[in-house]
Parts: sequence; structure tokens; C-alpha cells
Amino acid sequence: MKFTLSWLRDHLDTDAPLDAIVAALTRIGLEVEGVEDPAARLSGFTVARVLTAERHPQADKLQVLTVDAGDGALQVVCGAPNARAGLVGVFGQPGAAVPANGMVLKVAAIRGVESNGMMCSTRELELGDDHDGIIELPADAPVGVAFADYAGLADPVIDVSITPNRQDCMGVRGIARDLAAAGLGTLRPLTVAPVAGEGPGPAVRTDDPVGCPAFFAQGVHGVRNGAAPEWMAKRLRAIGQKPISALVDITNYVAIDLGRPLHVYDAAKLSGGLVARKAVAGEQVLALNGKTYTLDATMTVIADDVRVHDIGGVMGGEESGVSDATTEVVIECAFFDPDTIARTGQALQLTSDARQRFERGVDPAFLDDGLAIATRLVLDLCGGTATGVTRDGTPPAGTRQYAYDPALAETLGGLAIAPARQRAILESLGFIVGDDWHVTPPSWRRDIDGPADLVEEVIRIEGIDKVPPAALSRPAGVARPTATAEQRLERRVRRAAAARGLDEAVTWSFVSEKHAGVFGGGAWRVANPISEELKVMRPSLLIGVLAAAERNLRQGADSVRLFELGRRYLDDGDIPRERATLGVVLAGDRRSRGWREGRAAPFDAFDAKAEALALLSAAGAPVDNLQVMGEAGGAFHPGRSGTLRLGPKTVLAAFGAVHPAVLKVFDLSVPVAAVELYLDAIPAKRGAKDGGGFMRPAYAPPALQPVRRDFAFLVPQEVSAEALTRAVKGADKAAIVRARVFDVFTGAGVPEGHKSVAVELVLQPGDKSFTEADLKAIGDRVVAAAAKQGATLRG
Repeated sequence: MKFTLSWLRDHLDTDAPLDAIVAALTRIGLEVEGVEDPAARLSGFTVARVLTAERHPQADKLQVLTVDAGDGALQVVCGAPNARAGLVGVFGQPGAAVPANGMVLKVAAIRGVESNGMMCSTRELELGDDHDGIIELPADAPVGVAFADYAGLADPVIDVSITPNRQDCMGVRGIARDLAAAGLGTLRPLTVAPVAGEGPGPAVRTDDPVGCPAFFAQGVHGVRNGAAPEWMAKRLRAIGQKPISALVDITNYVAIDLGRPLHVYDAAKLSGGLVARKAVAGEQVLALNGKTYTLDATMTVIADDVRVHDIGGVMGGEESGVSDATTEVVIECAFFDPDTIARTGQALQLTSDARQRFERGVDPAFLDDGLAIATRLVLDLCGGTATGVTRDGTPPAGTRQYAYDPALAETLGGLAIAPARQRAILESLGFIVGDDWHVTPPSWRRDIDGPADLVEEVIRIEGIDKVPPAALSRPAGVARPTATAEQRLERRVRRAAAARGLDEAVTWSFVSEKHAGVFGGGAWRVANPISEELKVMRPSLLIGVLAAAERNLRQGADSVRLFELGRRYLDDGDIPRERATLGVVLAGDRRSRGWREGRAAPFDAFDAKAEALALLSAAGAPVDNLQVMGEAGGAFHPGRSGTLRLGPKTVLAAFGAVHPAVLKVFDLSVPVAAVELYLDAIPAKRGAKDGGGFMRPAYAPPALQPVRRDFAFLVPQEVSAEALTRAVKGADKAAIVRARVFDVFTGAGVPEGHKSVAVELVLQPGDKSFTEADLKAIGDRVVAAAAKQGATLRG
């Protein structure tokens, strides 16, 4: 919401300086996003008179001017066709920056003739689109005066961020009311002069009492539509709006000034009366932005007997828009349901100033006054004769009353304020406060919904900075841990990932449909997305981390190791679920090239598996009992991926190389390995008093040294090394504490269809050393267990 300081002072009688106003706005909850001073951009530009104008000796289309800018005559080369002796215009001195392009003026030779600055056009100063010649000022304009001061452009523009609940501050007057309540001046009375008009009003009605409960209108015939007066156009330009014509600019001005959107129709372009109704599914309208929109039956429209002319409360139609030839208009002032407007705007992906105000909720009691103000402006600026006013429907009263206890300011807001002061604050904001402290909010405060909101109003105006700090009470003794078992698990895994050299990424939980589709599609959709690229809740943590990896590689990173801990959003049947998950992406070079290392090596599925096992171990998962089963599927590469499971059904992690098709979607041109850990699937250990689990057993070093034995087996090619090691380790669970493969060989001496797998077993004696008979018995059990996997001891 932008407005100029002078515009604010039209409603607020104050001598407060700009800095005090800006500080007060933020203090009362209207955060100032920025203040722009147009005069600063025009520093170095002054009013100047052309003394002489001679033809340039080296160029037919250039002239050599002698210019008086108040400090003596200067020579300036100019190409404007209207440059002539006696003209008073705007001179840019050397050192000034041209607003339109940022070019810094300097003394330079143009076609061999020195030029000391430039005479400026409207476009170069960003004051309009005219570039056919230089600016011509009145002959009596004071030479040497700063142009910003002469033109009245020394009017700072304040940009305020309005929260969705403060619909009353979508107009300059609402902001002025808040500042007056905060003690920065007095709210000026609003002058409303109703226009009685002659004859009947326009033929308008509402057939949609939900979407448009009230439709008021007044006609004016005999108008002359031209440019808006300079005072209005200047204010609109200052806040970034382009003046179009007097009729259009009046509606825009009233919307910003008073927060009351309006629309003006060219009556000659209408076929019959106007009606607010629901659209017929498939109807189309050509909007004022030049785009055609297809409507559905939930949307409220304004139509005549032939076509739709307005997407109610969102944007008008081009076919009934006013032009320079317009002589008769219908001024619409309607109340539209905020929820209907919001849904329509979202469905059409269409935003406008009108939508921003209507979906927050405009003042339902301001229809007559808003229409009268707009009609008076039309009559004053465009002439003509007004008709009567047509009123169809009734705007919602919105009257509420709440019993309020002044003591709540201290008990709920933390600040003791005298009841008389509280009454004064509420009344200055437009509330009606009864003797029994029953408070009625004004019609423009749709957001007030109970005593707590009244406390908020009192505290923010009195000053949140006055609320004294108060420490929270705490019980005596040592504080008990407050983190849940899930939180402790996530902390432990996060620390483990960082300790392994992974960098944490924090990405959006919202993703695009394109990216979600790669991972099976999203079950959760955002009803009001901030962007089309952020409308689906992520079904996988890998989406954001893959996108982050692509950005890092694009910026020149050779090796990317990222992780993110967060939630996946899935659909378990008809119930949406959030699943705690850790995503890891390894992209680029695992090992850089070097004179000893040789060529660079990329990450592969085994790197991903190592990360998965290490992080699961840190999480307290029984890693020794996990099985590698099947392919991970989905976004993973078939044949280069797998899952880590606790039993056939409980999947704790998926790992492997990312599928080439997925890499293409994310614009990744290097091999990528990834891991997804499903933290909610990790079984909690029992025994911890606080319910956290995962307590380490007391360390008890063995009294006797371990014994190592190597076995070489001939194994069918289809039998995995993991299956073999799991089988031999289970041959004697009491004695065998570790089993690992240290060699795999195929070739000479190994039968076709087989491989040689060498396994090292670590045997740990208990209270006495192993005898030869004990070791032979264990070895026999190992060979027997291997035989069940189709393996034979190699001779």
C-alpha cells in the first residue's frame, strides 16, 4: 500500500515530520517497507532558460544552446526539435543521474562541440511517456530553482505492508485514522455531498445474494472524458500507477484514498440493464488486462442481456470500458463476498487492486458514501448530469458487540492502562464503547472477533514497546528434558550427517507438480499457492535437495554433499500423513583428480549405501540385522539401488543412483547418488526412563582376545554376498561377533556360473579360550550354514 505524505495529510491534520510518522506506523503494526523521495532522484535538475539556439556545425539535427540555469550561461548540445531561444525547461547538470536510464551526465564533446549537461524530456525524468521534445515550462518559471521543488515533486512516497486482517488500512484514510489514534494528529472529517440526481437510476440488480448481496449504481450522462487533473495524476504516478483517463483515474483514486473499489461502465456499450449473477460454466470475458478468462458456475459476474462485462470484485471487462468518446456512464458501487472473491481470484490466477480490497472485506456501510464521492468527482472533473441512485440488495450489517473488561489489558496484554485511556483509544479507532463496557466495532473492522482483539487494539496504540519484560516462572531444581523422543532422534541424525561432511539444506515444503510427478505425485495440494511452481506438498525430501544440488553445480561446485531433514506429505488411504524423513544427495566428484589418485571418480550406489548405514547406525537402528532387498524403484536407477529393511516389510531406507530420467527433469548432467531415510520407521529402543530409548549399554571389554578365521566358498552367481555373510554369522550367534567379505573372485579355477567369496569371521570367546574342538565345531556349523545358500567350501 503506497501513498504520498501530502496525500496522508489530506486526512491527517499533523505537523509531525516524516521520520516520526514512519516510526509510528511501524510501532502500531503497520510495517513500513520503504520510503522513496522523488526529489532525491531529481537532484541536479533545475529550471533553466534557453538564451540562444544555433545550428550544430557538424550535424543538421542538433543545435548548440546557450542555457542559463541560474549560475551563468552554459553551452549544451541538444537534439530536441522544440529547442529554441526563450524556452524554459529542465536542465540536467553534470554529475546528475538521469532517472530513466541511470546515466550520469558529464561534460563531453558531441560531434566536436562541448556540451555541459542536457535539456530533458518527460520520459527521461520518468514523469511521462513524451519523448518528442524537451519539457516546456511556463515562461515565468523561476530560473535556477530545483525542478523537484518547482514541480511539487518533493513529496515522499511511503510503502506500508498491510496484513490481511487490516482491510481498513487498504485506504489512506484508514492509515490516517490509526495515526490519529496514536497521537500524531487529528483525523480530518470526511466531506460527503450526496448527489440527488435527476430521474430514475440505472437498471441494475443482484441475482446472487451470496456473492453480491448489494449492488448500488448511479448514472451520469453528458460527460467529457479526458485526462485527469494534474493533482490526481501526480499522486497516481507517485505510487506507481499510470494515469489513463479522468473516469478510470477517479475509480482508482477513490479505491486507494478510501479503500472503496468502484467500476465505471460506458452505458452506450451495454445491452440492457446490469445484473450481478453467477456465471454460466464456460462463459468467457475479455478483461481490462487484455486477457480472456473462462469462468465457472462458482464465480460472481456483472453482465447485461448479452454478455459478461465484469468479473465481480476482481476486474472489469474491456468491451464496456470507457474511452475518450464516452458520454454516458454507469458508476457501480457493490459489495462482494470476500470468500467468493478470493476463490475466484485464485481459480483464475488473477490479482488486482480491487481483489485485494474485496477479499479482505470492504466497509459494508460505505456504499452510499463511496458512490456519492465518486459521482461528485465525475461531475466536477468530467461534467454532465447525474441520474438517481439505484439500490438493490442489502449489504451485511456486520454489527457485533462484545463485553469487555479493561483489566484484560494487563492480564492478557501485560500492560496496565487506565480504563479512561482504553476508552479513548477504542473510540478514536471508531469503536462505540458503552457505559457498561459493551464494545461495538465499527463497520470497517471486520477482523474484530472478541475481547482479545480489543486488547490488541489498545496495546498496539498505547505501545507494545511499553509492555514490561517478565521472566517465565520455573520450578525449583534441575529442569527435566523437554525434547520428545522424535526430536532427540532428529538432532542425533542431523549431527551425524554434518559430522560425515554433509551440508544441511533447508528448502521449500512446496514443490511444483512437475517435480512431484517424478516421485509419484503429491497427495497434498495448496489451495492458495504463492506460485504455480509451489503448489504441491513434497512427496519426497529428495526434490528440494536435488534442486539445491543443481544450483550448486551450476555455480561451479565440483562436489555436492547435501542433506535435509524434514517431512514428506503422503496419503495413507484417505488420511494425509506427515512422515519424518532425511534426504541425502551426493553429486559431482567423490574423489578429485590428482597425480596419485588419477582421474576423478563420481559418486555411486555404494557411496549412498555407506551413508545410509552410517546414519541409521547413528539413529540407533539395528544395522547388523538389516537386509538389502530389491530395487528402490521410483526415482532410483533400476539395478543400481536397493532398500534397507528390518524384515521383509519394514523399509528403513532407500538408496542408490538416481534414475537418468529424473536427472533430466532437474537439469543435472552428472551422476547422482541419493538416500532417503524413513525416521518414523526406525523402531524405538526400550528401557530409557524418559521414553527416549537408544541408551547405550555399559561398555564391558572382553577379557580374552578374539580369534579370526577365513573361509573361501564357491557360491552360485545369483547368491548375494550379504546373504552368505548373514547365513554364516548366524551359524553360532554366541561365538561369531562379526563377518565380512574381503575378496570376490571369478575366473580360472572357478566353475562357470559361480564365484569365489572369501569371508573373515571374528570369534569372541567368553569365560574361557576356544579349544581346537570348539573351533572345529564352529567351523562345521559355518560350512553347514553356507551350504543352505548353495555354497561349498573351496578346496
